[in-house]
Amino acid sequence: MNTLGIAVIGTGKMGADHVRRIGATVGGARVVAVADPDAERVKAVAAGVEGAAAFTDPAAATAAPGVDAVLIASPGPAHEEAILLALERELPVLCEKPLTPDPEGALRVLEAERRLGRRLVQVGFMRRFDAEYERLKELLDAGGIGRPLFLHCRHRNAASPSFFTSDMLIGDSVVHEVDAARWLLGQEVTAVTVLSPRPSSAAPEGLSDPRLVLLETSGGAIVDVEIFVNCGFGYQVRCEAVGESGSARIGDGHAMVVEAGGRWGGEIAQDFTTRFADAYDRQVRRWVAAAARGRVDGPDAWDGYAAAAVAEAGLAAARSGVRTEVRMVERPGLYR
Repeated sequence: MNTLGIAVIGTGKMGADHVRRIGATVGGARVVAVADPDAERVKAVAAGVEGAAAFTDPAAATAAPGVDAVLIASPGPAHEEAILLALERELPVLCEKPLTPDPEGALRVLEAERRLGRRLVQVGFMRRFDAEYERLKELLDAGGIGRPLFLHCRHRNAASPSFFTSDMLIGDSVVHEVDAARWLLGQEVTAVTVLSPRPSSAAPEGLSDPRLVLLETSGGAIVDVEIFVNCGFGYQVRCEAVGESGSARIGDGHAMVVEAGGRWGGEIAQDFTTRFADAYDRQVRRWVAAAARGRVDGPDAWDGYAAAAVAEAGLAAARSGVRTEVRMVERPGLYR
């Protein structure tokens, strides 16, 4: 198999980590181009990769010699343009979430794929590639705890970055739980309610943190998500499924417990790149293998659209304080 040449669009924390990953842990691929509006940053990232060209324009990076596929890790508002540039050249895409910040943009991506007649876009919902989530999915699919009634989800970050907004709690953080719930249950989210307690004293001024998000599904299950992005002690993602005949929980993170000096305990991951390092590796490996065959092996553009539609309802629910139904178009035949 020929080595897949990849253009990485966006060289911030996530993009730089993907550049490292492709060079260090993913076989059958190499980074041939990187793009970022920050000229100094993109040059520094490219300097660490033999043969990689640096660009400030994503269009130039996408059109660079040797590019066979595109990995997009730029901020969400820039995703649609980068995806459409790649689809114009019929290049496979792995796009970090969100696919687009709004469902209208996601629909334009769906339409571009429809014109091509095939799916080329995969969305970076990496939890689908996490070993614990995969085991929970297998258990639910096999009926191991009976019909699912509840998913209890916890999503905590030690601290939020300076640019983080209350809307981003829904559109950039809870969107992971939205996709995980759709995938685990095999159901669509039909309505959203958002409850906001008094903000934590650790939350920056104006940030409504934490929040409790309630998702209703087409199969009659209820999903509750605690999103708390300034918890102070680390990064935690947990999920407990409660069924008619049992329950199952993942995310406790107790791979090793130390007992010493009259105390016991373990470490709490401080960062998503640590907690989901293996999931990111597996995601990119499988994307590379699929892209080499011109296929998608993971959450596709429809999944990105569905998550954007739920996030839109969640934002409306947060602002109004009332239960809000999710509005979605009928699933096109290409995504069935």
